[in-house]
Amino acid sequence: MIPYILRRLLLMAPTLLGILLVSFTVAQFAPGGPVERVIAELTGSGVSATARFSGAQSETTLQAANAASSSAYRGAQGLDPEFIKELEKQFGFDKPVHLRFFKMLWDYLRFDFGTSYYRDASVVSLIAEKMPVSVSLGLWTTLLAYLISIPLGVAKATRAGSPFDVWTSALIVIGYAIPAFLFAVLLIVLFAGGSFWDFFPLRGLTSDDWESLSWPSRVLDYLWHIALPVAALTIGSFATTSFLVRNAFLDEIGKHYVTTARAKGLTKGRVLYGHVFRNAMLIVIAGFPGAFIGAFFTGALLIETVFSLDGLGLLSYSAVVDRDYPVVFGTLYIFGLLGLVITLISDLTYMWVDPRIDFESRAA
Repeated sequence: MIPYILRRLLLMAPTLLGILLVSFTVAQFAPGGPVERVIAELTGSGVSATARFSGAQSETTLQAANAASSSAYRGAQGLDPEFIKELEKQFGFDKPVHLRFFKMLWDYLRFDFGTSYYRDASVVSLIAEKMPVSVSLGLWTTLLAYLISIPLGVAKATRAGSPFDVWTSALIVIGYAIPAFLFAVLLIVLFAGGSFWDFFPLRGLTSDDWESLSWPSRVLDYLWHIALPVAALTIGSFATTSFLVRNAFLDEIGKHYVTTARAKGLTKGRVLYGHVFRNAMLIVIAGFPGAFIGAFFTGALLIETVFSLDGLGLLSYSAVVDRDYPVVFGTLYIFGLLGLVITLISDLTYMWVDPRIDFESRAA
């Protein structure tokens, strides 16, 4: 067990290195970098997130924009070359590409992810600030999806071919086909002050007076705000798991050990939950980390936008649009590392559920 864990941990390093190398290389060829965006904003040739820069920088630029000059940056004609160099130094582009990459790797090894170009805050503090929204969406969505899909899948397997199985399959497919953001809009129209009822709030994770509420009221207020976003994400998230549980149970029910257990006089419930359940749930447990990561990120941006929730999805999207490279690469590294660790935990959970599985002997 220990050698297997050590090998997996050692494999994380080249995996993360490859992710960062590919992303860093792509970023070098992507147009509209931070220097170009500052130039576009200050020369009036474009609008970008660099509007967050201070007026002092604008005044310096206008004072420097008298002499014509040639530059590798689009739209930089008329700006003082010294000012362009100052911009490059400010964003760290005054060094060769390979030195910037190695510096980034060294900083990330020390978990130093730098500071955002435009938000005047560290990457870690930005992630910590947006984390409650994304954790709430991902955690509750995954929990509800599994709480619904596992009992539903078992019920469908024990009633395979019945009207219950047919109708629930139809409903699951319809729910899966509805985009989360479209269902979110429908929920707003119905329950959040649209054309019908006004039961739920439209923005934020808590009310403005949340700090002054008692603890029971805080819990209720939090659940009140998160109900519609989680419902929108959950509606199509349990379809795959439901069918997976159903098919896994049907596959196990048809095996010889189930026939033997029934021949020994065991009750249907004892056979189903004492023997079949453990074996059938292996594949579901193995897919849990992927399901959590999927709920954590997939569709979160649209849901956050619809319900005015400022989470990690919106942070990552705005960072890519603004070419805020410290945030882009920092979140990529953290989420990549998190995904690798969760995958390892998934394998260890697999081995804990079924001791017959031995990844170490297979690797050997």
